[in-house]
Parts: sequence; C-alpha cells; structure tokens
Amino acid sequence: MTRAALSIGVALAIAFAPVIALAQTADELRAEIAQHNTQIDALNKEIAQYQVQLDKVSAAKQTLQSALAQLDLSIKKVTASINLIKNQIGTTELEIKQLQGDIAGKQSSIQTGEAGLAESVRRINELEKQSFALQMLSSGSISSMWQDIDEFASLQSAVDQRIKVLATEKQQLTDTKTAREHKEAELKKQRASLVTQQGSLTATKRAQSDLLAQTKSQESTFQKIIAQKKAQEADFEAALQNLQGKLRIAVDPSQITPGGKGILNWPFSNVRITQYFGNTAFAQSGAYNGKGHNGIDFAASIGTPIQAALAGIVIGTGNTDTVRGCYSFGKWVMIKHSNGLNTMYAHLSQISVSEGQSVATGEVVGYSGETGYATGPHLHFGVYVSSATQIITLASATNQKTPCANAVMPIAPLSGYLNPMNYL
Repeated sequence: MTRAALSIGVALAIAFAPVIALAQTADELRAEIAQHNTQIDALNKEIAQYQVQLDKVSAAKQTLQSALAQLDLSIKKVTASINLIKNQIGTTELEIKQLQGDIAGKQSSIQTGEAGLAESVRRINELEKQSFALQMLSSGSISSMWQDIDEFASLQSAVDQRIKVLATEKQQLTDTKTAREHKEAELKKQRASLVTQQGSLTATKRAQSDLLAQTKSQESTFQKIIAQKKAQEADFEAALQNLQGKLRIAVDPSQITPGGKGILNWPFSNVRITQYFGNTAFAQSGAYNGKGHNGIDFAASIGTPIQAALAGIVIGTGNTDTVRGCYSFGKWVMIKHSNGLNTMYAHLSQISVSEGQSVATGEVVGYSGETGYATGPHLHFGVYVSSATQIITLASATNQKTPCANAVMPIAPLSGYLNPMNYL
C-alpha cells in the first residue's frame, strides 16, 4: 500500500474511534432517564388521585374538619407536584448531559476527520504538482506509475466522500447543539415552575396555620366565622354600591378598550367559573345589594398560583382583613395595563408582588385563598376602566357606617366595571 492510501485509511480509522468510547456512558444515561420517566408517571398518577379526593372534600359540607382535610390534601398534592418537577428537572439534566456527550463525540470525530482530510489534501497537492516525467521517474516503472495514478484517483474519491461525511456530521452537530439549547430553555422553565410550586406550598401551609390559629381547632368557632362573613358581606356590598353610585367620575366610552378574545390571559390554567359578571341568578337572589356582580369568580383551591392576565404595573396591593370586623376583598392586587384596563385579583392567601412593580404576562402575583368575605377558596377577578379607578378607603365618599370604612381597596363607578369575559 502506498503512503497516500495508508494516510487516508488511518484518518478514517481514527475518525470513528470516539463514538465507541462513549457508548457505555450513553447506555447508562438512557437507563437513568428511563428510571426518572417511571417515577414521573407514578407521580402524575398520585397527583390525579389527590385531585379526585380534593373534589370530594370540597363538595362536602363546610366544616372545620373538611376545610383542614382540603388543606392537607392540597399540601400533599403540591408536594407531589414539587417532586414531579424535580424529577422532570433531573430527566432534563440527564438528557442535556447525554446531548453534551453526543456533541463531544461528534466534535472529536469531526476534528480527527478534518485532520485526516488535511493530510489527504496535502498528499493530493503533492501528486498534482509532479510532472508526468517526474511521476514516472519516481515510480521507477510504467506499471508503478499507473498504480500511483490509480491510487491517486482512489484517494481523490475518498477525499470527496470524506468531505460529504464531514458536511453531514457538521449539520448533525448543529442540530444537536440546537436540541441542547432547547433542553436548557426547558430546564429554566421547570426550575421557575418549581419555585412557583414551592411558593404555593408555603401559602397553603400558612393558610392551614392561620385557620387553626383563628378557630383554635373548635368547630363552633369555625362556623361562627363563616356566619360573620355571610352577615357582613351584605353590609359591605351595600356600602360599596353606595360609594360606587356617588363617585363623580364620568366614564368616557371612547376610553373603554373594545372587547376581544385573548386580550387578557386566564389568571391560571384549568379554570372553572363559579360566578359570572353582572346580574346573575345569584345576584337576583339578593346578593350584591341587587346591583350585580362586578367581576367573575373562579374555583381555585388554596395555594393555586395566580398569574397576571397581561403585562403591566402593580398600582396597589392590600389586605382588608387587617381592618377588624371587615370582610371584604381580603388580600388583593391590582395591575394597570397599557391598553386602558386594570385587572383585580382578590381573596388571595398570599401576595407575591409590591406596588410599583412591573410584571410580565403570566407572572405569579399571588396565591389563591379565601380571605375577605369568601366562604370558600376562590379567586375574584375583576376588569376596570383605568381612568375611572381609584384606590381609596370605603368611607371616602359615603357616610354609611360599615366595619370596612377604613379599608383601602380599588373603587370605580358602576360604569367603570367591565365584563372580564369580553376580554378573556
């Protein structure tokens, strides 16, 4: 075999060596990934079982025992969700590691291939520079010369083929790199979700602790609190309607953002509406002082992460429960958006943003609860005309006496409340 044939043979042999060295590690990674996926399937089943139990408990009679059972199940469900996300993160990290190995192996193969190719090209250049007479003299005979010419042609063919292989490998390397970047982006999302779920767990545990502190584990105290909320809800609604009617803020129809599907995002996934906007059957039965519901209510177990419906600025947060005897919005957040709308999130168990903060669409602003006049876990979601909204005390424009007189909350004239369903 001539030197040209030998050089290309050695280059090709070296080019594929790294792939064999990585095979065992790749098999081990695949086994670990499969193990994680098995755990993920088991956790998904566990979470589904907790949800079935939660649905049963929430449908049961409202007692301290059922409230605590619901919180306990919520804690277990969130804990399982946290374990699920941790496993998903583990899987993604292993897949990234596997991709890194693929990249390293492919890069090594390309580098050795390029080295062999460079040597082959150098050899071809040497042969091409030789004249026919010189080639014949160096070969020693005509038969040797024709052998060199044949080997030269074979070498050229091998080089052409190797160029095509390297081009394919480079594209594969590019694709692998892109896949790794996608995995890294997915990993960041999973870690952000883990932080959210951990916040949900903290909020749920705090709600459970607060409930036990308020009731001192006495069923009679629990029922008394519910009765007080129901009784004082009517007083609050009457005072709120009175104030809304007295506000001297003219709402310019041209300032009202036209409705349209998808202008606002849903504040969380898998929503179930329990009370619509306006003159609903519940409102006609005597609720809301006969003036209709100024938002919509979503069923949401305590600790559900609540997301901003649109990017904007937090223009206020508050907790009406700090005013003794006031059963109103409880913990609330209001965001002002650039399209002339404000969105309101009330009855939260925990607030995660502060006044003046910029928030992105989908960013967690708090966690659902049953603070204020809520007698069950839910989210009150309202949409207001920005130019007609004030954040003031309930007593600011009315002389009506109410335990909530000194509570700070968002207020608008009746025409300043918009139907959220027109924008979701």
